[in-house]
Amino acid sequence: MQRALVLVMAAIWFAPVVCSQVPQDKIACYSDRQDNAAHKKKLWDGYEISLGPSNNPEAVEEKCTAAVYNSAGRVVFRTNGFNVVFDEEQTGKDFDGDGEPEVVFRTDTGGGMHCCWGYIIFSLSPKPHKLFEIAMEGRVDFEKDKDGKMVIWTRKAGPYGFTSMARNPFAEKVLRVREGKLVDATPEFCGKILSEESEDYKADQQVLTPENLQKLKTAANGDWSNEEIVSALLSRALQYVFCHKFDEALKELELWPEASRKEMKAGFAGAIKEDYPEFAAKLREPGEKK
Repeated sequence: MQRALVLVMAAIWFAPVVCSQVPQDKIACYSDRQDNAAHKKKLWDGYEISLGPSNNPEAVEEKCTAAVYNSAGRVVFRTNGFNVVFDEEQTGKDFDGDGEPEVVFRTDTGGGMHCCWGYIIFSLSPKPHKLFEIAMEGRVDFEKDKDGKMVIWTRKAGPYGFTSMARNPFAEKVLRVREGKLVDATPEFCGKILSEESEDYKADQQVLTPENLQKLKTAANGDWSNEEIVSALLSRALQYVFCHKFDEALKELELWPEASRKEMKAGFAGAIKEDYPEFAAKLREPGEKK
């Protein structure tokens, strides 16, 4: 998937009209619409969903609500948000490999900031329970591998503040579901992600030319005219981190202008420290060897 598409998606994400991005969704509630209707839909095994405007007009960030009811009419799951969508395309797929279908919602809890959409995957078997949530920082794609197991491709944002939002760095992270939990499986797919056939890889190669890297090195601190180069460089470094290729990531970061390299590394470390604490700590080491 080309990073250009991800950047376009990011631009759309922060546009003033949210509902335009998902016109195909029939069972949905958007807080900026005046014509939201209440929806009900039967699922399987006696379960049913209800989705529509909240009954509480004061709930500014929870204007919409959705619930799953069992055959006795008891609520077994509820999600509230500024916008809520029942994902008919993904509902019915088996995410955890137990042979049973799941229920999928998309919920925006950002209070109208259009930044905080996420998938909620809910299982009805063997008893109702939430499997997991996936933040929609960029595109999220669901596919099955050759063994019929779910593979989830996500686009994760890198450090903020070094480019405009439209040029924010992104990299691919691939997830699998094991024992009902999301597991990072990105290294399994890095042969494909970092290959010459990858559209993202080719796009970065076209930007990160020796001429452009020299242009970046000589740019004045705070000059955003080179943000395409900055985005490509940080995206490549981020992808190496996701692929556990930490030496390669460090080499990319060393291409940053020396005058602001320490500041950049601190920002980069802050963006990855939760999942990669050892590498984040290395980026903060004083007098790091090159």
